[in-house]
Amino acid sequence: MVAHHNGTGDTKKKTNPRWRIADIVVASVIAVAMGVIFWIWSQGYTVIAAVTTAFPPLAGLYTGGWLIAGVLGGLLIRKPGAALYCELIAAAVEGLLGTHFGMTVIISGLLQGFAAELAFAAFRYRTWNLPVTLLAGLFSGIALGVNENFLYNAEWAVEWKLMYVLLTAVSGVVIAGLLSWMGYKGLRQTGVLSGLASGRATNRI
Repeated sequence: MVAHHNGTGDTKKKTNPRWRIADIVVASVIAVAMGVIFWIWSQGYTVIAAVTTAFPPLAGLYTGGWLIAGVLGGLLIRKPGAALYCELIAAAVEGLLGTHFGMTVIISGLLQGFAAELAFAAFRYRTWNLPVTLLAGLFSGIALGVNENFLYNAEWAVEWKLMYVLLTAVSGVVIAGLLSWMGYKGLRQTGVLSGLASGRATNRI
């Protein structure tokens, strides 16, 4: 066993892919709580849409709030499927609470969660650091932008659609990626993550 530390919170210890009851419970709590936040976030979108009337793609900078569940869930639970599970359940809760986007949010949650999952899977669920977390936010943001261009922005010019994807990607990196990482670091310091892989992680490989 060789000590490894790079100052970023990185750990390359192999993740046990099996979900425990504690993982399911915590992931579910995260997902439901984030679903309520998603619903609150959707209420603010009316204001954002109004102030970006002159250039609607700017609204893409607001969208990262709908991506946090997948990125944060994957980062905390550290099990294959956690990002997808948390984002999908959160989207379903948002839809059930009632949103002007309707139940299409479930499709969005599925795609966004899968995109975040790809980032963690690309590193075989072994590397959990800031760059990987930002990558998960980036992938999720791109998925959101592309999906919404099909669902809601079909009549936009190609240039607007490309700009929208660019801005949702930026929002995914900053809001979903960076804020999720900061949230993880803060929670870890409190000790509440001690029962999870993210709280027990060491810098050994």
